[in-house]
Amino acid sequence: MSDTIHICASSNCDCGMSRRDFLRMSALTGAGLASQMLFAGDAMAQRFKGDDQPVKIGYLPITDAAPLLVAHGRKLFEAQGLKTEAPRLFRSWAQIIEAFVAGQVNVIHLLSPATLWVRYGSKFPAKVVAWNHVNGSGLTVLNDINSVAELGGKTVAIPFWYSIHNILLQKLLTANKLTVVTKARGADIKPNEVNLIVLAPAEMVSALATKSIAGYIVAEPFNAAAETAGIGKILRFSGDVWKNHACCVTFLAERDLNDKPEWSQRVTNAIVNAQLWSRSNQVETAKLMSSSGENRYTPHQLQNLTKVLAVTDYSSYEKRGIIAHPAWKQRRIDFQPFPFASYTEELVRAIGQTRVEGDTRFLTGLDPKFVAKDLVDDRFVRKSIAAAGGPAAFGLPADLMRTETVAV
Repeated sequence: MSDTIHICASSNCDCGMSRRDFLRMSALTGAGLASQMLFAGDAMAQRFKGDDQPVKIGYLPITDAAPLLVAHGRKLFEAQGLKTEAPRLFRSWAQIIEAFVAGQVNVIHLLSPATLWVRYGSKFPAKVVAWNHVNGSGLTVLNDINSVAELGGKTVAIPFWYSIHNILLQKLLTANKLTVVTKARGADIKPNEVNLIVLAPAEMVSALATKSIAGYIVAEPFNAAAETAGIGKILRFSGDVWKNHACCVTFLAERDLNDKPEWSQRVTNAIVNAQLWSRSNQVETAKLMSSSGENRYTPHQLQNLTKVLAVTDYSSYEKRGIIAHPAWKQRRIDFQPFPFASYTEELVRAIGQTRVEGDTRFLTGLDPKFVAKDLVDDRFVRKSIAAAGGPAAFGLPADLMRTETVAV
């Protein structure tokens, strides 16, 4: 944590975001820098015509990236007639967004609420083409904390202000009559307050180990890593608050969707096929992503990845009473690609009720139904799902419709 400093969009926030990341995010929302970078990205994209454009993946080392990495590792992009480059690992969401806007990468996974910020906050033309997975995140706390209420007076880390983690954590805190604050390091935190900071996922386990934070909510396998190391425990799974919610989604630039529709279709086909394979090959998926895998996509131990991806793992938490909604019968993480409009609509409403640092004026004018149609392009994923065996192959309803279930 030595590379973090006290700097944020708020004058009294100790968010743990590095100066470089903060400047990157601020620049993209000001002075039209995203538009300037778009031209650079356009020039890079136009070097290639049609399917000649290589797939350039950008990812964070979390299980949310599994479909992209499985598609690369199993050569599913090549099976679609596409060329690929070695995936690029990034350490923060700010870095991956900047690289995407600049055209350095063209296929990324991104936090679903962050796509709102990119398209409407920074005005960069990109769209969600598929979900990467459902669930796959958790609230991990120190071992002596046994309830959400006990987080009062303490500091909890989130990976990004525009994240499903921030939304769900604040729902849990509000339900327990706790107030979210963002205070400078060393400031007094009242018993009814919870101080939120932003930390890169890779920094969270060590921060918990040193007890500089009382907990964090983040994607796997960082929750499993704390469990395995004995420094923390799961207090709640995100999917036990919002049933089968999306966390990360596949995000493509609109220029590729419009100018290279066949390329976009083949990219989506590969990602959907990767999800279908991952659903029934959990241990193999863990091996492929692990530090001992051939490509060493992530620095994570096979033990932690297997703990997350194994089908039977979630049931043990039900037996210990950690699961509030056992009737939902969910996996700790699962894979299905369809971007339900009902989720996007609820997401827009939820982020509007969530404390988010920085300039949030763009959120006030967002209409949920408009965003569900404008942010998401499901033309390609519908064809991919049909070719992969139809909705039933992913446990989805035939009409690809659902009602959102949120219960803290």
